[in-house]
Amino acid sequence: MGLQIRRLSYCLGAEIIGLDIPAIDERTFREVHAAFLEHAILLLRDQALTREQHIAFSRRFGELDRNEDSNPLLRIPEYPEILLVSNKPKPGVESNPCKQGDGWHSDRSFSLVPAMASLLRSVEIPDLGGDTLFCNLYLAYESLSDGMKKLIDGLHGVHFGGKARVDTSTPERAAESKRKTPPVAQSSVRTHPETGRKSLYLGNKIQQLVGLNAEESKPLITFLCEHATRPQFVYRHRWRKDDLVIWDNRCTNHIALGDYDKSKLRHMERTTVNGTPSGYVYDGPLHYDGPRL
Repeated sequence: MGLQIRRLSYCLGAEIIGLDIPAIDERTFREVHAAFLEHAILLLRDQALTREQHIAFSRRFGELDRNEDSNPLLRIPEYPEILLVSNKPKPGVESNPCKQGDGWHSDRSFSLVPAMASLLRSVEIPDLGGDTLFCNLYLAYESLSDGMKKLIDGLHGVHFGGKARVDTSTPERAAESKRKTPPVAQSSVRTHPETGRKSLYLGNKIQQLVGLNAEESKPLITFLCEHATRPQFVYRHRWRKDDLVIWDNRCTNHIALGDYDKSKLRHMERTTVNGTPSGYVYDGPLHYDGPRL
């Protein structure tokens, strides 16, 4: 008997019902993987997994990131493959090291090995709010006019790690930003290595477009990002305890919403599957168009 699959929205996402992750066999995983490629987001409810089970299931999708360049406050030494997404301070830390609502993005787009998939498990959640939005970058690309597709074909966005925007108010500050976190140029239109479909590849890590100045880059980046996050391309996930959500970073963006009572605990744990290498270290000029806030 095949998997029970229920679509989550018109634009993307599907729930797999009744799957026992610790007992999954290879044939069943092939069905899960096929559903992952078709729907871009998978939801598995009531997955009270141990950290070992979370990691083992994630490894079926590929090699896992060990988060070596992530904030140490978000890491677990015994489980380097897990990254904390939590508003619970660690002992000796006064405030939450992780922020929600940090802009639409694809995980690790600023890396030469961007994320293929992310698997986020909800451990404790507030009664209301703290949802996550996902957008379908396949549909966003396919709905563009032929003229816009031709315009952006071959363009590369300059992605920065760390802060979403880099201070380019002076050449000195821009140079310091590049030294600390070398920017990576990624193609703004990517062909998915498994499905063969084209999608936009963008998000809040983009500073500018290669070959364009600040005035030329900004309106095009703004248009593409706003276009990609139109309601018809977006699925809103309302978390329950023990949800496991898996998304394809190669064809989606996501954003965590901070619309909940911050006195309530929102604690999640994420594994990240490495993708295929892409992009190149950008060593060109940064455009100085005033301070970034």
